[in-house]
Amino acid sequence: MTTLSQITVHKIVAILRGIQAYDVLKIAGALCDGGVKIIEVTLNSPNALLAIEQLNSAYGNQLLVGAGTVLHISDAKAAIAAGAKFLISPNVDIAVIRAAKDAGILSIPGAFTPTEIVTAHNNGADIVKVFPAPDAAYIKNILAPLNHIRLMPTGGINLTNIKSFKDAGASAFGIGSSLVNNQSIIDETYLQQLTIKAGNFIAAIR
Repeated sequence: MTTLSQITVHKIVAILRGIQAYDVLKIAGALCDGGVKIIEVTLNSPNALLAIEQLNSAYGNQLLVGAGTVLHISDAKAAIAAGAKFLISPNVDIAVIRAAKDAGILSIPGAFTPTEIVTAHNNGADIVKVFPAPDAAYIKNILAPLNHIRLMPTGGINLTNIKSFKDAGASAFGIGSSLVNNQSIIDETYLQQLTIKAGNFIAAIR
């Protein structure tokens, strides 16, 4: 299965932002146990590149691991060297898109307006992250004329509204604090609850 098909089949991309590298493996294991198979480690997290390397080493056959908050070409190159299988950004930076494509990995830049979304797609984006995603109606309206573009709404997706985003035509979902809360104490109880929550997200889109 290609990276693109893994994302469009499994759909949920768990965003790990601000998580200490020594907790990332435990969190990833709990997510995997709950059925979430795609992990985004944001580069503005502590020791993010190390975390990406460790995740690939520990879960390379079970999880798809990529980098988020990729803002510059130097970020892109570092993440690729660490083993990221996809690059996600909050913005459209054509140099970052091209770095991903040149390395043979997936490009998921962030955009909001139709013009930004089409610009990202026309420059090689495999999926466009709609950020912020105000509501499912916005995704439906964007896809009415642009249904050839895969969209991944991110920001504000939760168990209550994820089904409506899927019904609107979203190809995948970036889910941050409503799934992985970086303010929580990472203990056994938290990890058990995280596995349950991950399973609930998976069930919500089936």
